[in-house]
Amino acid sequence: MKKLYIFLILSGICLSATGQTMTPEKLWELKRISPIGLTTNGEQVIYSSSSYDINSNTSSAQTFVLSLKGGEPIQVTNYDSIFKDSKLSPSGEYKIFSKEVKIQPVYGDDFYPEMKKSDVYIYDDLNYRHWDTWEDGKYSHVFVKNIPTGEEWDIMQGEPHDTPLQPFGGAEDYIWNQDGSKVFYVSKKVKGREYAESTNTDIYAYDLASKTTTNLTDDNEGYDTSPAISKDGTLAWLQMDEPGYEADKNDIIVLRDGHKLNLTKEWDGTVSSFLWAEDGKKLFFIAPIAGTKQLFEVNLPKKASAEIKQITQGQFDITAMVGQSNNTMVVTRTDMNHASEIYTVNLRNGKMDQLSHVNDGFYDTIKLSQIEKRMVSTTDGKEMLTWVIYPPDFDPNKKYPALLYLQGGPQSPLSQFYSFRWNFQLMAANGYIVVAPNRRGMPGHGVAWNEQISGDWGGQNMKDYLSAIDEVSKEDFIDKDRIGAVGASYGGYSVYYLAGHHDNRFKTFIAHDGIFNTRSMYGTTEELFFVNKDMGGPYWQTPSPKAYTEFNPINFVEKWNAPMLIIQGGKDFRVPIGQGLEAFQAAQLRGLKSKLLYFPMENHWILSPQNGIIWQKEFFKWLEETL
Repeated sequence: MKKLYIFLILSGICLSATGQTMTPEKLWELKRISPIGLTTNGEQVIYSSSSYDINSNTSSAQTFVLSLKGGEPIQVTNYDSIFKDSKLSPSGEYKIFSKEVKIQPVYGDDFYPEMKKSDVYIYDDLNYRHWDTWEDGKYSHVFVKNIPTGEEWDIMQGEPHDTPLQPFGGAEDYIWNQDGSKVFYVSKKVKGREYAESTNTDIYAYDLASKTTTNLTDDNEGYDTSPAISKDGTLAWLQMDEPGYEADKNDIIVLRDGHKLNLTKEWDGTVSSFLWAEDGKKLFFIAPIAGTKQLFEVNLPKKASAEIKQITQGQFDITAMVGQSNNTMVVTRTDMNHASEIYTVNLRNGKMDQLSHVNDGFYDTIKLSQIEKRMVSTTDGKEMLTWVIYPPDFDPNKKYPALLYLQGGPQSPLSQFYSFRWNFQLMAANGYIVVAPNRRGMPGHGVAWNEQISGDWGGQNMKDYLSAIDEVSKEDFIDKDRIGAVGASYGGYSVYYLAGHHDNRFKTFIAHDGIFNTRSMYGTTEELFFVNKDMGGPYWQTPSPKAYTEFNPINFVEKWNAPMLIIQGGKDFRVPIGQGLEAFQAAQLRGLKSKLLYFPMENHWILSPQNGIIWQKEFFKWLEETL
């Protein structure tokens, strides 16, 4: 243990020996950076910085311009003259934009115009609600505007389909080609039940001259997203092959001379996002690897297979690429101790320099956590990366309670992210050692590791969780009688499942928007492709998939024996409200100490400042009472 502690200090992770520890209120004092892009001359970066006011429950943002050489940022109110609007055609004659159009009747007065005071929605097909919004018959469409004449037209006229994609798509879902003759856009042109069961999004090309549309990816029935054009007009996009599999390997596809080339097909990883190089000869991309997210490049080969090179390395996440300026890439970066800041990356050697410093003064007053990267042996003989986060001023001679963190997804990377809800820095500051394993089902450790979890929710990944906490609990500084398990979404499912299979390892549990009853989950969730893939299809099949029998938490409630805090968002349609209510009712009727924290206007996340503060206060209050 002494060697471990010395390593942590020498590694530079323990950076602050004085100051205050993080609190929920302080967490919301942090400014949050949103990069906008590089200036037209490539010499500056434009970004917004948001601040949150707890008393008014609001946020406000300011916009700044900062030289890539460093220095003080300059606040601006308008940056049109120094920033190229990507939605303007190259000639400047046309502009593309999106707006909602009413396509289908849904409300009572849509069907019965005389009933203006009615309050009813009428549906005859699935996809009647999505994420946190009920279908209202309106669809987001792409429009083209002729700037000199003022004429504008809908390139998706009459279609009951969305662009941008809902609920998370944005302006990146529709772009110009290199000469302004075509608009490329992403859409999922199926509806109803097929929409709920399919991941078949496609890249479409709309020709301005003929006003006709062509599907460029009709041959692929999985996800096709993120179209981007190179300097010479070559189109690239991200593609998942398997229909209905939202966490499939994401590859970069290039359309060249009428042929599609998969640049990352042979690479054992999955791409998060990409950007064309300025010269059009390569692409840069971000991908999870070994518990982090790093910057890579891939060349555009003439004949041979593409060569992939990792540019950055370190205990941090590259979270976004802002833009390239010659041999410099501007990115955003986080780690478990620091919220997002803007950095430059030397594309020749990977050297990084911090450019923005919006939270430096704040962190100068905060004691930081120590972060350890451990390798843990699993029950099937694999080595699993596990992050261990220690309290500030950690003393190996003391005893600390521990939290096993259960990641959601289930196939999302447990990397060096910085969350404003599941914040490891805040958990550690409250005196808890956090154990966060990269269990089966997480990208960044090869495609096979990521894919294993589908259909095996209560299987190997649960053993992985227990291997991690059992290994770390061997340390003398862990109080083995004070260990809790916490998580959201699939992590909430993991809480409910482990509550019936933990062999008294855990003294308390916290589940946020977790799946408690896989049968009712299948009957009420909106994106059926997810449960069809991960649970194995509907529960009425014969034989019934394991998800509804040996992997269904509701079947093991009689073994629950520890306190449980249950948190549920009222507008969460992915893991609907019944999941949290069923779990709370079961815990209450079992006679367990339990509490329901219900946020009627929140979705799968907690987004408002005051709700966020209450979430954190209740989280730690529960741990104080039960752990």
